[in-house]
Amino acid sequence: MKPAPHIYALTNSSLLLDASHLDATDRLSIQKKIWALTSHCKCTDEFTDLVPAMNSLTLYLKSGKHLNKWLQVLPSLWNDIKTSTFKGQHHLIETIYKGEDINYVARYHNLSADEVINIHIKTKYHVLFLGFQPGFAYLHGLDEQLHTPRRDEPRIKVPKGSVAIGAEQTGIYPADTPGGWHIIGHTDTALFDSTSEQPCLIQPGDTLEFVPLVNKGATHD
Repeated sequence: MKPAPHIYALTNSSLLLDASHLDATDRLSIQKKIWALTSHCKCTDEFTDLVPAMNSLTLYLKSGKHLNKWLQVLPSLWNDIKTSTFKGQHHLIETIYKGEDINYVARYHNLSADEVINIHIKTKYHVLFLGFQPGFAYLHGLDEQLHTPRRDEPRIKVPKGSVAIGAEQTGIYPADTPGGWHIIGHTDTALFDSTSEQPCLIQPGDTLEFVPLVNKGATHD
């Protein structure tokens, strides 16, 4: 029998699917199942909200009378769901690689800044989940050559649109905020708009690539 996620009732009308104990070497495949399951549940129109996170999915039912049904159905759905049933959007993020820390990241890895850029742009990143602040996407796929420990002293203000690296992750700050990641570039792409029907541009399960804007003064030391 294949290992299965744990299913918990959080309240009279909400559930948690926890897959954190499953194969840690195959996290992306587990996330793809979570995204496919989220998409399936959304189509049932029985939920007010579905929140995919890293290794988990929280489900908020419109009515508590369906709680027991979903407690029983979710394990079977997990076994049967095909990851191919979910297709995320692909985003191209135009980026000016002139971040304040790009030369630090280059020196840390004994690379040139151009090599840092070339390594950063060669990957198609998967959006694992959103968190930290509205519209902040945690991305999977940063090349090990660029894994860089967080700054010893976080900045009080990281500007909106900063493209940054923190340990094994890379991401984009949707708004001005404190932060401890190394800034390697900036983008004008708006990631969060509270007035839009879908406020977050990027969703869990989407993919993205960074596209360098070399004609806008993206020079560095």
